[in-house]
Amino acid sequence: MADVMKFDLVSPERRLASIEATAVRLPGSEGEMTVMAAHQPTVTTLRPGIVRAEGPEGVAEFVVISGFAEIAPDSVSVLAERAYPRAELGREELQKILREAEEKQAVAETEERDLADRMVADIAHLLEMME
Repeated sequence: MADVMKFDLVSPERRLASIEATAVRLPGSEGEMTVMAAHQPTVTTLRPGIVRAEGPEGVAEFVVISGFAEIAPDSVSVLAERAYPRAELGREELQKILREAEEKQAVAETEERDLADRMVADIAHLLEMME
């Protein structure tokens, strides 16, 4: 069996996962990344996207809106501002999240505008992926 690591995903509302994983795919702010056991320690921010954990028990997928991932050789911990099991997030809820991001984008100051633009684009892309 492949090397396993601990995968934890928490949001302010609840713990969504605490499982063994052989690989975890993350929507890093600088691009998609796949983490496996013995990965170099890293901390990265997350953009809206799908977190996919593969392990001995199968595959678990979650939608994150933003957050951080702390990666160690034997674990991946995701602290998400908002996160949902992929199967539980409907199109209506994701459209609501997109509208909220668009409202923030509309009033964003100049220095915050690029970040707001990227957030809206990433959530719109996520909405397309969920169809």
